[in-house]
Amino acid sequence: MNKTFHREITPLAPEDSFLVFDRVKDDFDFPIHFHPEYELNFISNGKGVRRFVGDSIEEIDEVELVLVGPNIEHCWELHKCTSKSINEVTIQFHNDLFDDKMLSRRIFKPIKDMFDRSSYGILFSKKTAFDVKDRIKALAKIDSIDYLMELMSILQDLANSRNQRLLSTYSSQNKVFENSDKIKKVYEYIQENFNKKITLNEISNIVSMSPVSFNRFIKKRTGKTFVDYTNDTRISYATRWLIETDLSISEISFKCGFNNIANFNRVFKKSKNSTPSEFREKFEGIKRVL
Repeated sequence: MNKTFHREITPLAPEDSFLVFDRVKDDFDFPIHFHPEYELNFISNGKGVRRFVGDSIEEIDEVELVLVGPNIEHCWELHKCTSKSINEVTIQFHNDLFDDKMLSRRIFKPIKDMFDRSSYGILFSKKTAFDVKDRIKALAKIDSIDYLMELMSILQDLANSRNQRLLSTYSSQNKVFENSDKIKKVYEYIQENFNKKITLNEISNIVSMSPVSFNRFIKKRTGKTFVDYTNDTRISYATRWLIETDLSISEISFKCGFNNIANFNRVFKKSKNSTPSEFREKFEGIKRVL
């Protein structure tokens, strides 16, 4: 396996609580990646799909449920699966949605312990997957704060479930991807200014580096060039607006900082392997929590 890991910029904004994707698909096209958010992934009709979590590589059965902790590499690929209607429900939530003080309470100890174990990736039993399947799928349809209450309830039940199995032999906690003040400054600046033109000189000055040194730095930290990293952020916002609003594709293109729609379409297709129009059609099941 060629271990090229991509730092995914998820559509989850700082003010969001979590996202739910519920989709039916006939392929998995996202490369091996990692992100600081937690991810709970339920798959049905997926017999023969191959799962990568850390150094674990396994062919999955008809149904599976996996919790992936922050910054552990993971992906699913079609492999031997012949199903044309794989159902994937993905829940992503910030790694600080439940803060340390809250998790230190006795009642939350099972969830805290599960979060600690998730740095290896956790595979839940088939029975557990079947037991919570309908509740996980229903998260995409619940309104208001009931979202969060039900997510907490599901996490509590998963934490107390039997026959859990750790997947990777190493923990993401042993690796540091974004512990640098400089990369944090870069991230925050791009988040605040992605809708404008950001020059290499401008961003280099933010972290007191030469453009050449900065380019090496960002490539080492993220695996991407500065342009690609910035475009990933823009595409992340574009996907949100394609899913959540009725804005036209040209409006979204300019809103997220592209100077022309042709360039937006090219970058979007390279990132998501589909046009903006195709993406909008595929992701009708997303829900966002404010």
